[in-house]
Amino acid sequence: MAKRKEEHFLPTGTQKKQRNEQERKSAEDSKEEEELSLSLSPGNSAAQTMSAEVGIIESIQLKNFMCHAMLGPFKFGSNVNFVVGNNGSGKSAVLTALIVGLGGKATATNRGSSLKGFVKDGQSSADVSITLRNRGDDAFKPDVYGDTITVHQHISVEGSRSYKLKGQMGNLVSAKKEELTAILDHFNIQVDNPVSVLTQEMSKQFLQSKNEGDKYKFFMKATQLEQMKEDYSYIMDTKARTWDQIEQGEERLHELRRQCLEKEERFQSIADLSVLRKKLEDLKHEMAWALVGEYEKEIEEMRSSVSVEEQHILRLTQKLEYWQAKVNVAEEKFKAIQDNLEKISDEAIALEPKCIEAKEDLIRKKKAYNDAEVLHNRCRNEFRGLERDGEQLRSRIEELKRSADQSLEPARQERQRKITALNEMIKSYQDQEDLLGREMECFQQAIEKDKEERYRVMREEADVKQMLSTKQKHLHHLKETRTNRLKQFGSQVPALLQAIDEAHRKGQFTRKPVGPLGACIRLRDPELALAIECCLKGLIFAFCCHNYKDERVLQGLMKNLYPPASSRPQIIVSEFRNEVYDVTRRAAYHPEFPTVLTALEIDNAVVANSLIDMRRIETVLLIKSSPVARAVMQSQKPPKNCNEAFTAEGDQVFERRYYSSERTRPRYLTGDVEKEISHLEKEVENRMAQLAAFQQHLRSLESDLQRNQELVTSHHRDLKELRIKVRKIIVEIKDLENEEENQSVDISTLEEEDEEIRKRMKEVEEEMKVRKEEMENLREQKTDAEQTYEDFKLKIHQVSESAEPVKEELDQAYAEVDTQRRSLHHYEERLKQHMDALQAKKQELAQTERELEEKTALAKKICPERMEVKKTASVLDREITRLRHKIQTESDSHGDREEIIRQYKEAKETYQDLDGKVKSLKKFIKLLNEIMTQRYKTYQQFRRCLTLRCKLYFDNLLSQRAYSGKMLFDHKNETLAITVQPGEGSQAAFSDMRSLSGGERSFSTVCFILSLWSIAESPFRCLDEFDVYMDMVNRRIAMDMILKMAVSQCYRQFILLTPQNMSSLPSSRLIRILRMRDPERGQKGQRALPFRPANRNQEEE
Repeated sequence: MAKRKEEHFLPTGTQKKQRNEQERKSAEDSKEEEELSLSLSPGNSAAQTMSAEVGIIESIQLKNFMCHAMLGPFKFGSNVNFVVGNNGSGKSAVLTALIVGLGGKATATNRGSSLKGFVKDGQSSADVSITLRNRGDDAFKPDVYGDTITVHQHISVEGSRSYKLKGQMGNLVSAKKEELTAILDHFNIQVDNPVSVLTQEMSKQFLQSKNEGDKYKFFMKATQLEQMKEDYSYIMDTKARTWDQIEQGEERLHELRRQCLEKEERFQSIADLSVLRKKLEDLKHEMAWALVGEYEKEIEEMRSSVSVEEQHILRLTQKLEYWQAKVNVAEEKFKAIQDNLEKISDEAIALEPKCIEAKEDLIRKKKAYNDAEVLHNRCRNEFRGLERDGEQLRSRIEELKRSADQSLEPARQERQRKITALNEMIKSYQDQEDLLGREMECFQQAIEKDKEERYRVMREEADVKQMLSTKQKHLHHLKETRTNRLKQFGSQVPALLQAIDEAHRKGQFTRKPVGPLGACIRLRDPELALAIECCLKGLIFAFCCHNYKDERVLQGLMKNLYPPASSRPQIIVSEFRNEVYDVTRRAAYHPEFPTVLTALEIDNAVVANSLIDMRRIETVLLIKSSPVARAVMQSQKPPKNCNEAFTAEGDQVFERRYYSSERTRPRYLTGDVEKEISHLEKEVENRMAQLAAFQQHLRSLESDLQRNQELVTSHHRDLKELRIKVRKIIVEIKDLENEEENQSVDISTLEEEDEEIRKRMKEVEEEMKVRKEEMENLREQKTDAEQTYEDFKLKIHQVSESAEPVKEELDQAYAEVDTQRRSLHHYEERLKQHMDALQAKKQELAQTERELEEKTALAKKICPERMEVKKTASVLDREITRLRHKIQTESDSHGDREEIIRQYKEAKETYQDLDGKVKSLKKFIKLLNEIMTQRYKTYQQFRRCLTLRCKLYFDNLLSQRAYSGKMLFDHKNETLAITVQPGEGSQAAFSDMRSLSGGERSFSTVCFILSLWSIAESPFRCLDEFDVYMDMVNRRIAMDMILKMAVSQCYRQFILLTPQNMSSLPSSRLIRILRMRDPERGQKGQRALPFRPANRNQEEE
């Protein structure tokens, strides 16, 4: 039954849901079950049903069981079954047979204490046959048993029983109790559970009990929590007893060990004296050659060590060549990027004079265009003057002509006046058009200038915003470090250091990691803080580990503390040493300027060695002044062993290169945090004021742009209107001129002068055309020059932008070169160390070989022939000493040899046997502790879940009769208090069940049982005489509730035993009523009680 107990820990709701889905699918495919209607209320409401597939009882048959020779077979329905009959008809016998037939104990039936009591008097045995349904997806071995499983149990009069498990075709499948247990576990059948089978005695006992402890016990037993609790208590008692046995065994073990050693001493002391003396001599010979052998072995080991060291040196040499190659590749890549950057710089430098030349050419062409425009305007003005003169001359000629014909004079004068006025209007409009064109050009130039200024201001504003965001983040970070300086190196660093301390206390680290490195160093000169930060960069945040095992542990701690997308501190793996490297030969030296190593105070040798390995700080000079740094590194040959230098502003100076730092102040190595915070706050205020000024300027530019755009649009509109007016006037002038009558007046002088004016006008017109063409050509040249100048400006801008990623790539390449050089330097140091170690080992080998020659000569004197010795010299020395002592002891006294041997063997066997048992028990106790801790947590969780579900179902069932109640579980005191409130709402107070009437108490108890049915899993439920203490009203309500639950749980089987007449039940195919025959009172074993009616009327009734 252990398997069934474990299954109770599974969520019952999940099991029910899966079973519902499976049974729903099965019901759709099955043609044997039909949808039926069950009237449970006056409204005749109908409910759809479906039958259970597995585990329900299809039939039961009894033979010679209790006082019945033959009962059955009884065919049960798949849902609700009422077994009705008078007392003594065999109802309880059927229920008892069900419990016993499915493997239950005799005591669980409350009908006897032994199985032999169920055999009918005068018979030798009894038989119980129970058929279980085995269909659907959850069937148990359907290919073996088929759709049904028949459990046949044979009970002998002696009290023994046997099983036969048969399939659908009647074939015998198994006769083992284990197979029956497997079937019950698979179907979740629990015949000893009062929720599954509630016998008459248990029902009466529960109904009459008013003790809260009894109700709690009933709940625990119904949900099998009691069995689980008893198992847990039994296991804990067994564990305590086992631990007592272990303690007793350990005490006994010490005593046995002492006795065993004493017996062993006596056993060893009984050797024959002559054999002992001979053995002593042999041991002396072995001792002589053992020393020789140890020297030879030591020499072999030393030679092997030398060989290994040589192989190691060979591998280091290969790695050194490999890293040298990587350094060369990285330097070539750095040189290529540097050449590319120089090429880009040269290109930018080469573009500068071209841009200047294009600008000067644009200025020249603008001047030429302006000059040509002046000449063109001069010609146009001359042409207009000649045109006016010609008009005046022609007017004079016309006057003369009008004098010849006075009748037409007034009309001609009127037309001439109109034409003159219209020409004046055209000239005025043309002047206005020229003025508008010049103004529009000025406005366009102002718009372009404002756009350029706006673009420049927006770019500067974006830069200021980025700088402001960076400063604000830095300021926030510094304010957090007021309470803990370690937060300067990251907000997670304090927690990480605590985790490192905890892991170190637990022994997870070989050596405790050191870091962050920036917190382990101090500045001798605070003015060099920015220079040292720019030199060390990310190494300020790094941690050091003794080996790769510690590095993996530290990586795990960082993974728990740092977000996945964030960067983690670098971890340097290098063997911890107590002394700083001797860098005297490779360190840079300058009489005036310190190196990074000498500018720092470092107490921990591990920190100093890590910075030397990773950054070579002994070769980096610190020079405060930038000009002086250039002079030291570039104007002359750099100091010996010095490859680079840093200035106080953070600039990096090489022999041929100089890189300016983007940072202006130190962040992590500053001493005065408050001063730095004050400075940053001022910078943030300045940046915000600068940002506000930029925004004000942008608003002003936007206003100017909008105003100029509106003016340009207005001028375009005015210019269009002027051109329309000019075209109208020209048409009007042509119409007036067409009205002029041709006159033939011989005015030769005026006409000749008019002809000359016309010729001159043609010449001026031709010149004006030439000037205009020249002006158009110059305009095109000016436009081309402007485009060329803009192209050069764009190229210079593009070249400047393309140089930025190249600079970043150059920085990355330099960092890569620096990393490769540090690795190369690391392997150079290791190679030197191994070379020194190899030389020392060779010297030690030569000394040991000389000592071997001396020991060999001495051994030949003691024993001329060489002996093969397997023991070491120290072991032989101890054996010689012990043997001499034994010889002396044996010489003084002797004992019984056989008795000593027997006692020694017994003591040794006893000790080994007890030692093995104690170790096994300790291992078992450790495993048991782990398992029981988890089991008890699961048990508590499961108990809480069942309690809540029971309360909910109980409240729901009480509400069907307008009752309300509470269930108060006290798991500590193991009590269950049930209070019920009959009547409406708050009109009645909550009452203990003891104050209720018999019917109300029975109804509440039925609600409690139905609640337990709802939370317990079982394919069938059996209830014997549940309504024995109910009146008709409560009996009817309880019956309706049971039927309603049966409809809602149509996949379960309900078997209800009652002496009542069930003729009032609704007619439904879900309900099956089995009526038992009335008992024959005259048969043997049963007698009719001699009751007589009290009066005649009762007799007639």
